[in-house]
Amino acid sequence: MIVKETYLEGCCVIQPDVIKDKRGYFFESFNQKKFEDNLGFKVNFVQDNQSKSSKGVLRGLHYQIGEFAQAKLVKVTKGRVLDVAVDIRPQSKTFGKYFSIILDDIENKQLFVPRGFAHGFLVLEDDTIFSYKCDNFYNKGSERGIIYNDKELSIDWEFNHHDLILSEKDKLLPTLQQAVL
Repeated sequence: MIVKETYLEGCCVIQPDVIKDKRGYFFESFNQKKFEDNLGFKVNFVQDNQSKSSKGVLRGLHYQIGEFAQAKLVKVTKGRVLDVAVDIRPQSKTFGKYFSIILDDIENKQLFVPRGFAHGFLVLEDDTIFSYKCDNFYNKGSERGIIYNDKELSIDWEFNHHDLILSEKDKLLPTLQQAVL
């Protein structure tokens, strides 16, 4: 497993060691000890989530506040997404900056999104399955979000905005300046 920190402190790309042969491939998708040894701190995941989506679906940018803030370890089990993490820690030197990466079922990279980040993803292939581990339980009252097309964030989704498929809730999310952090 290779762990590389992005330019956003604490946000890391994880590349598993994939063993390939004529039968296919094998890799260890998660190992708590190796994960924590590479990160340098403990993370206790308590909830796993999974979604299946069509091409053009954009989910996010979501986060939870207060005692229910969540760190996430995200990956694609099938298909391909453009995954985005936004630093929303007010005291951070990279506040309002984002990191994006293509996650797919070919390279099997994962992204660790620490607490204090908003997260979202755009599905690039039909029937994509997206999985993530969370270090805290979902709490509806603590759920928040930021609109995907916030001009201040200036996220390049690399997709025609007219072809995006969003939930009604995600269409109404506030900007970063309006958001409760």
